[in-house]
Amino acid sequence: MPREIRFLNTLTRRVEAFHPIEPDRVRMYTCGPTVYNFVHIGNLRTFLFEDVLRRTLTAFGYRVTQVMNLTDIDDKTIKGAAAEGVTLRKFTDRYVAAFFADIDALGIQRAEHYPRATDFISQQVTLVQRLTERGHTYVQDGSTYFRIATFPGYGKLSGLDFDQVKVGARVDADEYEKEDVRDFVLWKAAKPGEPAWDTALGSGRPGWHLECSAMGMTLLGESFDIHTGAVDNIFPHHENEIAQSEAATGKPFVHTWLHAEHLVVEGQKMAKSAGNFFTLRDLLEKGYDPLAIRYLL
Repeated sequence: MPREIRFLNTLTRRVEAFHPIEPDRVRMYTCGPTVYNFVHIGNLRTFLFEDVLRRTLTAFGYRVTQVMNLTDIDDKTIKGAAAEGVTLRKFTDRYVAAFFADIDALGIQRAEHYPRATDFISQQVTLVQRLTERGHTYVQDGSTYFRIATFPGYGKLSGLDFDQVKVGARVDADEYEKEDVRDFVLWKAAKPGEPAWDTALGSGRPGWHLECSAMGMTLLGESFDIHTGAVDNIFPHHENEIAQSEAATGKPFVHTWLHAEHLVVEGQKMAKSAGNFFTLRDLLEKGYDPLAIRYLL
């Protein structure tokens, strides 16, 4: 291999020399889009960061296997499909196609795998069963929760003070803040009008955090080299991924965690919730060249 690569590892908070598990191969998981709307250019900035990372690793002689998930089942996609009166698959297919059109326009190399959460239900159920066998879960009102007090390393990625944890309290939402740390939901009990699967866990659907652990370990192995995402994924999503994965396997989940910063607009991060976002379509309609957009992002 040529010169050494060094990364700022979110997990250790240090700049470290990169050494993959296998000398000439890198296995990398990337948090992809939640396909409930068009991605905005802030999202695309993160995907461009991961594209540059992939190209750099390849230039250094590594064989890269990249997995990028497509979240097609969560609170947002369910709400969107219900509002339009269509099936979840029909609703999300539209935004999956739009996502691929956007990354192709920006010259982002495609990953080897784009798993959809709804195609990995059995693997997610198996992961919850493994956690239950090891004493990390409990059931309340038909939903299965991860008991974070059973995992001493909880908070190591985000630098969470474990004294903040509300022991025994639960949170059902997919997204929440560090000030509201609680046991998180792995499997959500079925609700009227929502998609559900009949499984050994009961009728319901997976929580958001579960999918990435199940798909990542299925396609890349129980321990792999790099996990990427935006900084807002650090907590709770990536923190919960580590907890449920390592609690199930007893092995380190990921060696190097890399996170992209937000795209900032007038001092505020670009976000759909803030209403300060532009999609790639918005900029293309104004006549901007995709290559220029890629360069500026």
